[in-house]
Amino acid sequence: MDTGESSVQQNVAVRGATHESQVLDLKIGDLVEVRSQEEIFATLDVNGALDEMPFMPEMLQFTGRCFPVYKLAHKTCDTATRTGGRSVLHTVHLRLRCDGSGHDGCQAGCLIFWKEAWLKRVDGAGQLSPEATQRSAAADSGFALVQLQRATSRPDATEPNVRIYTCQNTQIPQATAPLPWWDARQYVRDVTSGNVRVGKAAFVLGRAMFNAVQRKRGGRGFPAFPVPTRTKTPQGKLDLQIGELVQVKTPAEIADTLDINYRNRGLFFDVELIRWCGGTYRVKARVERIINEQTGRMLKLPNDCIVLEGVACAAECSRSRLLCPREIHHYWREIWLRRVPTPDAVGNRSEVPAPVALVHD
Repeated sequence: MDTGESSVQQNVAVRGATHESQVLDLKIGDLVEVRSQEEIFATLDVNGALDEMPFMPEMLQFTGRCFPVYKLAHKTCDTATRTGGRSVLHTVHLRLRCDGSGHDGCQAGCLIFWKEAWLKRVDGAGQLSPEATQRSAAADSGFALVQLQRATSRPDATEPNVRIYTCQNTQIPQATAPLPWWDARQYVRDVTSGNVRVGKAAFVLGRAMFNAVQRKRGGRGFPAFPVPTRTKTPQGKLDLQIGELVQVKTPAEIADTLDINYRNRGLFFDVELIRWCGGTYRVKARVERIINEQTGRMLKLPNDCIVLEGVACAAECSRSRLLCPREIHHYWREIWLRRVPTPDAVGNRSEVPAPVALVHD
């Protein structure tokens, strides 16, 4: 057992929140039903959480519905306090994202964490297994829906007119344990769980070792990206709307819009974005407000911020969080994109430019 899992289990033992009967040992593709509100509330503490992982109001719309397991959330990354990789126990991702309806319209669209205790197995015929239909034996915490909603935000102690929000992402440091990047067992589980294919894992880890050597000798890593030189960054306004087709510009074009810290008007161009250069995608959303995971405050974005359909972090290049299954949406400045005027200009799907090929399964 790695140190991350040991720490989480010690915390769970102290709180007595998780029981063996609530561990399903799910696999990718398993069909599950989200338990009823009553069953889920019976697993929650007074803060509306299980093992410090909040059950959010946005998740209530899925109760009683069946979904296949998308990925095992055995690990994740900490974007709240930047501590790197984190170990998570008895948790999965379904292909469901938070719509922000319980957090004043946050538009981050995060992939939701589901504790196995909130789910029931469904057999191959679509029927609940007999043992899964039994109501949770956890003691009733007296937690009501109104309390669940109240747990999502509170007034700031110093500025009463400002709300401090709590969600799964703000609580990742509390709901997880440290997972060192060099612990090889996590990568074995990435493959054995089905989260990642063997070929992809080998390529990503091989590249990570190459880049580590390059950093020590002062060489350039892969994928290579032009070094930005600007001190002030330009703005490109396209007024993109949801559903429009856009093409991501080349690395050289994007580098010319960045300052020496790889930012355009404050937005960081992460190494994970390079793989999408040259590809053509539809605009999924214009993001104007998101919760700051470090402070819990709602952040109103002053500049253009675009999310593209099917474009999310694959954690293939980032140090300390390789192969994280969280799939955070990438944010794009309009100046990093070019409008594709009409579908006819793109042609059929085979003619649509693909992302830069960096990974080979």
